[in-house]
Amino acid sequence: MPEKVYKYVIVGGGRAGASAVQGIREIDASGSILVVGLEGHLPYNRPPLTKELWFGTQKVEDVFVDSRDFYDRNGVKVLEETRIKGIDLSQRTAADAKGKTYRFEKLLIATGGVPRPLPIPGGDLEGLIYYRYLDDYTKLRGEAVAGRKALVIGGGFIGSEIAAALALNKVEATLLFPEKHLCSRVFPASLGQAMNAYYEGQGVKIVSEDRPASLERREGRFLVRTAGKAALEADIVVAGIGIRPETGLAEAAGLRTDDGIVVDAQLQTSAPGIFAAGDAARFPHHALGVMTRIEHWDNALSQGKQAGRNMAGAGEPFTYMPYFFSDLFKFGYEAVGEIDPRLEIFADWQKEFDTGSIYYLKEGRVRGVMNCNLWGKLAPAREIILKSSKVGPADLKGAIR
Repeated sequence: MPEKVYKYVIVGGGRAGASAVQGIREIDASGSILVVGLEGHLPYNRPPLTKELWFGTQKVEDVFVDSRDFYDRNGVKVLEETRIKGIDLSQRTAADAKGKTYRFEKLLIATGGVPRPLPIPGGDLEGLIYYRYLDDYTKLRGEAVAGRKALVIGGGFIGSEIAAALALNKVEATLLFPEKHLCSRVFPASLGQAMNAYYEGQGVKIVSEDRPASLERREGRFLVRTAGKAALEADIVVAGIGIRPETGLAEAAGLRTDDGIVVDAQLQTSAPGIFAAGDAARFPHHALGVMTRIEHWDNALSQGKQAGRNMAGAGEPFTYMPYFFSDLFKFGYEAVGEIDPRLEIFADWQKEFDTGSIYYLKEGRVRGVMNCNLWGKLAPAREIILKSSKVGPADLKGAIR
């Protein structure tokens, strides 16, 4: 019996892969689709893992992008708990870890990223949670009992959100990170220092400008020794120190990589008919005029859909400007463009360190905007970035309300 040839194979069962299915079906209603994912779940949205699931506003069944019935009705085969180990571009095949091969006409690599491990003794200790997946939420949720002590390592997106989520669920949380203040990759120093104080006011202990040196287990608990000679005990240790793009499959296949899988404006890799999208894709940012890689949900959603449309022949450039967002106790923000505190900063606060817009400028031109506790205001933020004209504080004051 001849081996089946899928018109579309999607390697990666995350948000980008799920969006690609939707994009393909917008153009091609019947072409055969295979989605291959590592996890034992259908594709799901990641933001609720650090937000709504902890706030009690969503249930686990709400996080899935589409139902199994959706995939069945749309003629999509989904393989779970399956790892693709190699791609043969000349034969147009992908082989899994058990040696089974899948033939394709078009391929999308949406392999995302994997958590960075702690490069210290005890960094592979059993019970340590590298927080990223739905199974990590399930494990942590079971352990996050009121009154227990948790140490969260990392002061970026995952660390700041998980520390807040645990504290809201009456877990005694300590946040350990090497920078001076929270979210140092996106917050200006003044806001970051204010957020340190805000977190401490919410009951989270902040240990900044320090990092873990070793981890060990003692009588069922964790003992973390830091470079600053502190000894921190905890019932739970969660690490969220970022991810690295999963490019190994692309590299082995001979595709061009550079801190991600390099794609063109149509999200096609250096090989015809092979596309990439999501956390692992390095793409030309239409509005900013630079090659970049974005590790956020909205990028995976929008880029995955565009990749799917282009796999099905749409031939459209990816020009969308993705945004990202966070919820930290009662402080939330939406941000778009280049959010880098090393740029020139103008903060238009309506209520200092609470409500307002922060502008990130280069040579007088707005490159990024962060709206703090201002919701539904991304359209004017995008317009300001796209204008690319030189502006000053007088032009930006009150521009977004």
